[in-house]
Amino acid sequence: MAWDFTTEPEFEEKLDWMLRFVGEEIYPLETLNLNHKILLKAIAPLQAQVKAQGLWAAYLPPELGGAGFGQVKLALMHEILGRSVYAPLVFGNNAPDSGNVELLANGVATTKDENMKKRWLLPLLEGQLRSGFSMTEPETAGSDPMLIATTARRDGDEWVINGHKWFTTNGSIADFLIVMALSSPEAEPRRRFSMFIVPVDTQGVNIVRDVPTLENPTSNSSKEHFGYFGAHSEIRYDNVRIPSENLIGREGDGFLLAQQRLGPGRIHHCMRWLGQARRAFDMLCERAVSRFVHGSVLSEKQGIQNWIADSLAEMTSARLLTLYAAWKIDREGPAGARVEIAMIKYHGAGVLYNVIDRAIQVHGALGFSSDLPLEAMYRAARAARIYDGPDEVHKITVAKRVLRQYTPSEIPTEHIPTRQASAKIKFAKLLEETSADS
Repeated sequence: MAWDFTTEPEFEEKLDWMLRFVGEEIYPLETLNLNHKILLKAIAPLQAQVKAQGLWAAYLPPELGGAGFGQVKLALMHEILGRSVYAPLVFGNNAPDSGNVELLANGVATTKDENMKKRWLLPLLEGQLRSGFSMTEPETAGSDPMLIATTARRDGDEWVINGHKWFTTNGSIADFLIVMALSSPEAEPRRRFSMFIVPVDTQGVNIVRDVPTLENPTSNSSKEHFGYFGAHSEIRYDNVRIPSENLIGREGDGFLLAQQRLGPGRIHHCMRWLGQARRAFDMLCERAVSRFVHGSVLSEKQGIQNWIADSLAEMTSARLLTLYAAWKIDREGPAGARVEIAMIKYHGAGVLYNVIDRAIQVHGALGFSSDLPLEAMYRAARAARIYDGPDEVHKITVAKRVLRQYTPSEIPTEHIPTRQASAKIKFAKLLEETSADS
């Protein structure tokens, strides 16, 4: 079984173009602190160039306007896009919109709902609408979605939604929200939840605030940063009525849709983290060969050399593991790569955090300051160990699946006295002949 992560020369040229484009056209936008409205205006001509290259929303099939790339190609693309927080938006691959497009596409494929496709899916794909994914709740553990308390009750031709959500990314700038709610409490556990499209202007949708975080630590009472790209909103749904046609897929499909959305999405997350890690690594190495201290440049200090070697080894191992997971998804689908997806999530998050931390340390006070992007990268990297499931949950998934391959044994399989007794029986003739010869 060969593992081959190479791509054809034409695609390699696309990757080279992306790397130049991100560095020359997108990096400069990071320094301007643009609000969302001005940012969208600034990136519009860049998005046109991406579309001309055939790289817009490349994760989707051609019939939906994408390139239909497999996960290996997408992983290689996301490794480049991860270098800048704005790059996924420019390429039509930004979270949560890209995941929501896939979710809607899967729902439409199930129900053949052309109205949902035309009204929500295609405008979201074209960047004409923004969306939020409203699943996490403050009162229940996000690591156990079975505890979701938000409800959706059928009332004639409508659904009535009540609940309290938070960390709905882009909720305060979204045109609509995809809400996961308990819709069938009497069904078997994994068929109790459904997903719904809820326009933000629907009566009863109350976007309370953008939650201050380590990544964006603003005051609870501050409205200065309300409604900005990448913020995480707290939302209350109070008797929100939506038409029955806003159900995505079939009733009870919530978990299935979530897994279809989150599995490949974790591949993209991990490759974006590697792009960020590589950018931090480049800054680390540049500083090491530039900064003179205690009689020599930092690159001649053994401790710094260890950091560089460890960082490169960690990034390389994470990259290969992620590409292997992508390759396995292309061959067997997300379900067949569940262990590999779980491994890359916690391993990739740790590598990202470690490399950025070393880069900050080698820059000293400059790395701690906002004069470099490292401190912002560091704050964002901490969240990687929480969203899309905390590291601990993914480790449990890996351990449980591995342990299924083993059965209990009162005497260890490798117990030498027991093995020796069996071996003497198996090779009795040989041992008898050997004994006679001696």
